[in-house]
Amino acid sequence: MKFELQHNDTKTNARAGLITTDHGVIETPIFMPVGTQGTVKGVHMTELKEDIDAQIILGNTYHLYLRPGLEILEKAGGLHKFNTWDRPILTDSGGFQVFSLSDNRKLHEEGAEFRSHIDGSKHLFTPEKVMDIQRIIGADIIMAFDECCPGDADYDYAKKSLGLTERWLDRCFDRFNATEPKYGYQQCLFPIVQGCVYPDLRRHAAENVTRKGADGNAIGGLAVGEPTEKMYEMIEVVNEILPKDKPRYLMGVGTPINLLEAIERGVDMFDCIMPTRNGRNGQLFTRFGTINIRNKKWEDDFSPIDSDGNSYVDTLYSKAYLHHLVKVNELLGLQIASIHNLAFYLWLVKEARRHIIAGDFATWKSGMVQQLDNRL
Repeated sequence: MKFELQHNDTKTNARAGLITTDHGVIETPIFMPVGTQGTVKGVHMTELKEDIDAQIILGNTYHLYLRPGLEILEKAGGLHKFNTWDRPILTDSGGFQVFSLSDNRKLHEEGAEFRSHIDGSKHLFTPEKVMDIQRIIGADIIMAFDECCPGDADYDYAKKSLGLTERWLDRCFDRFNATEPKYGYQQCLFPIVQGCVYPDLRRHAAENVTRKGADGNAIGGLAVGEPTEKMYEMIEVVNEILPKDKPRYLMGVGTPINLLEAIERGVDMFDCIMPTRNGRNGQLFTRFGTINIRNKKWEDDFSPIDSDGNSYVDTLYSKAYLHHLVKVNELLGLQIASIHNLAFYLWLVKEARRHIIAGDFATWKSGMVQQLDNRL
């Protein structure tokens, strides 16, 4: 993987760059749709590629390990062949999913023991096993196995958790460096900066991660219950230390406003389930604010879903029609809302990139944040 930093904004820390992988080029800043179980929920690959124009998507180690399982994925030739996506893929290590199973998991030095949310069967994820699983899945960018510390953890717990994450990180790199990709193209490993909301822990973690000299670096453990301002503060603390010539990935974030605030602070890559999950619940993101399409006010509004939108669904269907579909729980409604939101997120980061290169990002971002905060 290669990262070319193309432009630095003069008034903020925003950057525009290019990531080159064996499955194609990614223009940053970029949003990555989440395809947890090998699919972005309710969206065809053709729509992702030709309409939404996603440049990279996510898969999840925990879910793919459980279903369809490693034997099927390896027989298929990896996730790219299995789901037909021929652009870059990033896999999360499954650390966050194991963290989410708080009642059904035990952490110790060796790894994380957990029970499957599907059938209750017992499993053990070690750093070595997670590297091996991600070799079989075959994503272009794979993530280190870490403990995702709760946003409200006290200092002692956060410090202990970070120590475990850093020891696991050493083991991830040892295993990654001792193994080879399975399918004839390169993979790269991103370490993850943890440390909860404590600046000294975040600095320590960022310094440790920087010493690894990885192709890119991730910031994890945010948007897990801490105040939004704390999240922004931690991004600033970490990005002062992380190398400027490597991409920075903020995991699991967030709202359109969160994306712009993080881009301003020097983040290059994002993923979040929000556009699809919130879309399935009837929330539409637009450049003028959010719409709850379930509200009665839309039932006889026959104007396009979003006349300024970037997907074919935005002008093909009316707000009244989408209101009806969502109210009756018609699957097509969930699909339309998901496609609209993903197309909007991709438009937003492309527009941010355009303004970074044009030199007026700060002015554009300030106005856009005000618009995005509206409820329509």
